[in-house]
Amino acid sequence: MKIIAPWREWSIKSREEEIDYAEAHNVPLKITRETNYSKDKNLWHLSHEGLDLEDAGNEPKYEQPGFLEMSVSPLQAPDTPTYITLDFEEGKPVALNDEKMSAKDIVLKLNEIGGKNGIGLLDIIENRLVGMKCRGVYETPGGEILYAAHDYLETLTLDKMTAHKKQELSITFAELVYNGLWFSPLREALSAFVTSTQKHVTGKVKLKLYKGNIIKAGVWSDYALYSEELATFGEDNVYNQADATGFINLFGLPTKVQAQVNAKTK
Repeated sequence: MKIIAPWREWSIKSREEEIDYAEAHNVPLKITRETNYSKDKNLWHLSHEGLDLEDAGNEPKYEQPGFLEMSVSPLQAPDTPTYITLDFEEGKPVALNDEKMSAKDIVLKLNEIGGKNGIGLLDIIENRLVGMKCRGVYETPGGEILYAAHDYLETLTLDKMTAHKKQELSITFAELVYNGLWFSPLREALSAFVTSTQKHVTGKVKLKLYKGNIIKAGVWSDYALYSEELATFGEDNVYNQADATGFINLFGLPTKVQAQVNAKTK
């Protein structure tokens, strides 16, 4: 399918010329010359670029009427918190506040709930693939809530080494997606790894939303690797503290040997 990109193919060279063209051809616009931010919107987010945001020293006008569309400024959010619960099955969101619904409907509802509470405002200076840095302000209330909830559940259900490797590979995965390489062998391989990690990421997460903050309020899973019996500071019959002595001696042995060598060779 051939894509027509007027700015790239025609003689239009600026946002002002775009507005001139639209006005001359009766193309309706949601913006004015004063609110002429470059905006892109989809299910996940709304981005704002241009105008005063091009100066990295300017604070975004979160309180200015008409700037934000999905969210409100945290300063304008309610003075009482909003509690929500999210259920996941194998890493996928399946219910919001105990109501089963599609992932799309969950994102849409979280956009509404999170937006009212000032969640998901991001001020980012991006590293574009073409080499330049670009500053943008993003509204992604539903995405930020989902990410926080999923990450919270993973801390309970993923072992340390898998969690750390997943964090490490997430940078590569994000670069592939950002750079338009979704249909690449590496992206497919990384997705297979992620799918494997999600087998036991099943459970419920409770969050408190308050003036731009996402506050953890509880997490539960039948696959939890956290054991209160093991982690307790009270008396238990599971963990023998004396076992730590031998472990410390063996774990620290390479460092001890290196220190001895260093002392001899100084």
